[in-house]
Amino acid sequence: MRTLIQAFKTKELRNKILFVLGMIIIYRIGSFIPTPGVDVKVVQQCVGKMNTVSENFIGLVNLFSGGAMLQLSIFALGVMPYITASIVIQLLRVVIPRFEMLHKEGQSGEAKLTQYTRYLTIGLAVLQSTTILVTARSGALFNYQCSQVIPNDSVWNLVVMVLIMTGGTGFIMWMAELITDKGIGQGMSILIFMSICSGFLPQLWEIGWGTNGKDGNWTKFGIVVGVLLVIMIFVVYVELAQRRIPVQYTRRMIGRKMYGGSSTYLPLKINMSGVIPPIFASSILSIPTLIAQFGNSEQSWVKWINTNLASTTTVWYIVLYAIQIVFFTFFYTSITFDPDEVADNMKDYGGFIPGIRAGSATSRYLGYVMNRLDTVGAIYLLFVALIPTVLIMSMQLNNRLPFGGTTILIIAGVGLDTLRQAKAQTEQFQYTGFLFENTEHVEGK
Repeated sequence: MRTLIQAFKTKELRNKILFVLGMIIIYRIGSFIPTPGVDVKVVQQCVGKMNTVSENFIGLVNLFSGGAMLQLSIFALGVMPYITASIVIQLLRVVIPRFEMLHKEGQSGEAKLTQYTRYLTIGLAVLQSTTILVTARSGALFNYQCSQVIPNDSVWNLVVMVLIMTGGTGFIMWMAELITDKGIGQGMSILIFMSICSGFLPQLWEIGWGTNGKDGNWTKFGIVVGVLLVIMIFVVYVELAQRRIPVQYTRRMIGRKMYGGSSTYLPLKINMSGVIPPIFASSILSIPTLIAQFGNSEQSWVKWINTNLASTTTVWYIVLYAIQIVFFTFFYTSITFDPDEVADNMKDYGGFIPGIRAGSATSRYLGYVMNRLDTVGAIYLLFVALIPTVLIMSMQLNNRLPFGGTTILIIAGVGLDTLRQAKAQTEQFQYTGFLFENTEHVEGK
């Protein structure tokens, strides 16, 4: 809170904050503008009939769009195409050597990878918008509880709707980059944060108040709020925790000057993979459910999927979800953190870990440390991801829980990162006592 107050006292930071708030308002307004060709009244009736969507693929897209997907608005896809494209580009670094070379080139290479991410985002937006409209027209998007969402299902009308949704995704991507350049924090993360928070409080209040104040339970509301606060504190503590590996740099003579001789440390987070493992696991487990919606409900394989994978509280879903979280924790960390690359960089600059030889020995040591951290990180992600499921089963909330493991990790991670950047920018304007005591800094002087 003190950081925000200090930021508002500085004109430049105040303008950045107001710019971010303006972009957020535009983003939220666009989430309520329906796509031309959609029957708004029918869509609202369909959304009212559905229960709160759990963290499957449809639930994630709807979560990251702030509820705009089920409303079939112009921002129905939200930030999901950009997130998917960013993850795909990172994964392709392992397969395509050209991408790995661009990553090592520095700023110019990263700019090229960002351009590839934009192109892939538009392609995925076309694919996802087509899928959403087709499933909405067939009724599968709303679990076949209503139909005639799109009265005019001609090819031309669907093409126009796809173009509008794709254009909405491009506009969101542009706004996110503007927030990153001219505002505070990472633009795409802030938009995701606001999308989640837009539906968080109403769903939380619904547990206590219920539908029209009839079927609520304030005892369950208090328990959920208490558990949420405890989990948030735990997540913040773990996300800030670090494994600091000491690094010593030798002295080097370059020209007539002596460089090096300093001591520092290599900070390694416990959860290096972030929120990616729960997202991947939920998305993969939702694929069989989406395929089963187009099959015959009387077939045995469709019945098995609907019985064992359609709900997040079944034994099969929990087991497969846990296995995939552990797998993607190790897999994604191995892509984002390369011990060989870190060891080579340390060796090039004359750095070494005390007691460890430079080169391959350092790489093996870093790999050993990362395996131990990944084990703890996987257990941590399992704990956070499965607590909502345990609450749903024990308190019989019928999937009305307003938060899940992915939600908690995003809220905590984005909040911490934004506050950290705000504090760093605030300190740039605090010169009191730096040169002259008892003299306040005045902008422009």
